[in-house]
Formats: sequence, C-alpha cells, structure tokens
Amino acid sequence: MDVVFAVVTAVVASAFAVELLISWRGRRRLHAEVWSMAFGAYALGAWALVAGLSLGWTSLSFRSFYFFGAIANIPLLAAGSIALVVSERAARRFLTPTMLWVVLGFFATFLAPFVGELPTDGIPDGSEVFGFTFAIEALTLPGPRLFAAVSGAVGSVVIIGLSLVSVVRFIRRNRRLAMANVLIITGVIVPALGGTLTALGESAALSLSLMVGISLLWLGYRMAVSARETPATDDSTVWEIRVRSLEEKPR
Repeated sequence: MDVVFAVVTAVVASAFAVELLISWRGRRRLHAEVWSMAFGAYALGAWALVAGLSLGWTSLSFRSFYFFGAIANIPLLAAGSIALVVSERAARRFLTPTMLWVVLGFFATFLAPFVGELPTDGIPDGSEVFGFTFAIEALTLPGPRLFAAVSGAVGSVVIIGLSLVSVVRFIRRNRRLAMANVLIITGVIVPALGGTLTALGESAALSLSLMVGISLLWLGYRMAVSARETPATDDSTVWEIRVRSLEEKPR
C-alpha cells in the first residue's frame, strides 16, 4: 500500500503544480508562480518516493526524495503564502534568501556522504543516512538534516501563522474561506506527523500522511477559490481578493 499512497500523492501534487502554473501564465501572480514551484518540488519528492519503494532505494532516489520533500517545498510554499496574504514585495524579500537556502541545501544533500546504509525496504529516516554536518577535507559544512530542520520549522511557522490570521479574519464574514485555511494548516501538519512516525519506525505512516497532506492542501485551495463568490466587506479581506485572481482571466 505504501507504493499506492505514494503514486496517488505524486499524481495529485503534479496536477496541483500544473494547475498553479496555468494560473500564473494567465495572470503572472507571484504566489501562483512560487506555489507551482513548491508543489512541483512536492511532486518530484513523491515520484522519488515511488521509485525508492518500488525499485529499491539508491543514492539518487533517496537524495532526491530528501531534498525535494524535506528541504525545498515548505520554504517555497511559505514564500507563496506571503505573496498571497501579505504582499508580493514582502514575498520577494523572503524569496531571495529562501532560494539561496534551497540551492545550498541542494549541494549539501547531493554532496554529503551517507553515515549509514540505505535500508532494503520501507522508507529510510534522515537520521539513519545523513548527519547534521559533513566535512570536505578540513572544512565542516552544514548537512542535509540541518537544512531540513530549518526549512521545516521556518516554513511551517510562516504558513500556519498566516493561515491562522486568515481564519481569525474570516471566521464570521466568510466561514468557507476560514475552513479553507484550516484545511491548509492541517495539510502542512499531517506530513510532519508522518515524518515523526517514520522516525519512530512506522514507515507506512509517511506515505499515507503525504497523500492526506497534499489532498488537504488541494482541497483547501479549491475551497478558497470557490469562496471568492462571497463579497469582500472591507480591506482586510486580502486573502479572498487575491485567491480570486488565481481563477480570473486577463481582460
């Protein structure tokens, strides 16, 4: 069943990334562009998971799974959320160090040596394979686990924080939009819980949590888009107004 869950996750994430890319091509909104990158990373990580579970783990498949799934996607999703909820200017300021961080994380993930052997079945935990630091000659560098820890912590705090603010704003004037944000929060938290269970030896939980997480994120996005039909009551409804632009056609 792990492979089935991983395939569903990869297909849904790929479709979500394509939908956001089409939205960006129509209106050139920064949040749609960055979110398409974020869910493209989610999809690539899921496809690497499919390869590892079905064909056996290799250095390339695990490193791809770890980089796209644990390092790249959450900070990019956070940057897109800032563009949607706050402003594109604020998002660009956040996006510059984020992209640098992701690039450095890429090199760390693909250069760091393994500290243990890849298991023959299940999903490897990062602590079994990578260290927090690694050395190149006399130089000690931050390892993939450090990049993953910072990416997950900072990205999740930004996404959950902005979503909670939106829930408080809309709980009375637009309950559907508030519920959409609750789904987005849950979609971020569930995969993190799955990763924790994987570290405790429940590897099947990660495939299921990734599938549930991407499904909740997509459902939250679709619900937020449909909530555009509710008229904005004041200037604080920036989330609703900007979500509406994802579906509008240029005049």
